[in-house]
Amino acid sequence: MPNRKRPTQADVAKRADVSQAMVSYVINNNSAVTIPDETRNRILGAMNDLGYVPNIAARRLRSSKTYTIAGAIPDITNPFYPAFERGIQDTADRFGYDLIMVNTDGDAEREHKFLASMLQGRVDGVVGVFFHLRAMDLFPLIEQQIHVLRLESMPKVPGVMPLDNIYIDNIAASRTAVEFLIGKGHRRIAMLTSHEGPARFRVLGYREALEAHHIDFDNMLLSFGTYSEEGGYQAMGSLLQNGGRPSAVFAANDLMAMGAMIAIREAGLVIPDDIAVMGFDDIPTAKLVYPALTTVTQFQRDLGKRAAEMLFERLDGTASHTGTGRSQEMPYELIVRDSA
Repeated sequence: MPNRKRPTQADVAKRADVSQAMVSYVINNNSAVTIPDETRNRILGAMNDLGYVPNIAARRLRSSKTYTIAGAIPDITNPFYPAFERGIQDTADRFGYDLIMVNTDGDAEREHKFLASMLQGRVDGVVGVFFHLRAMDLFPLIEQQIHVLRLESMPKVPGVMPLDNIYIDNIAASRTAVEFLIGKGHRRIAMLTSHEGPARFRVLGYREALEAHHIDFDNMLLSFGTYSEEGGYQAMGSLLQNGGRPSAVFAANDLMAMGAMIAIREAGLVIPDDIAVMGFDDIPTAKLVYPALTTVTQFQRDLGKRAAEMLFERLDGTASHTGTGRSQEMPYELIVRDSA
């Protein structure tokens, strides 16, 4: 009804038979106070029964916080990133925060535009995948008490700034992928890669695997394209047109691998009999293509979840190193399917 009184925290406390302070702890997700699950569920049930909605504007005024975090990703059309974002979103919801996601296309100008927008005080923290912004570029955010966590391609030595990083070891993961192909008897292994993001580290892993097994690196087997299906299609097409067909190909991401599979089939070749194909990322469609794609998973949703958790450890003051940066390695796993 239009004249119905809006329920208050006091109403919730009365219905749940707890103190108003206890209701506030639950609403604000106060990690300094341990609340039994039964009590928390009773309070949440009372909020639901009464239709109580926290007054976010008042909450922000009381705490000088925005209760919003932002995420920056380079390509929203790459299925890796929605899964990563989902992990961030799950964690933000758990902490009672809103999430703003921005697509930068991995473009330097757009990354700097994102930085300028964040400096206007719209958010309390940032989780970012940046191809161009460096630590010193992010320092103005930290000066404004806006916490920052980056998804990195390789370990970063924690610095004096409270700038945190999360990563998988892309060199080791790529080496694992190529060594699997070598173990299947392949000696002429091509790689499709890009010039952006973790590409150079994945190429290093590829070369390390070849060297460890005394296979000479052939620059003609390294083909470049964009991190997309079209990029993989064109890069694979170039390899096939130049002759000296490889027996296996390792693509720097699954989209490139899927584009390569199209080019291989159009050339009248069979996967994996004529050319085995290995991807990287294990996006949802990797198991749906034919033949199903052998790849490396980064557990993207878990990666996003842990990234956000580290950010909230900064926001609620529970981070183990409050004055210096932190760096955390996350797991990867080879997923063997039919393409290799």
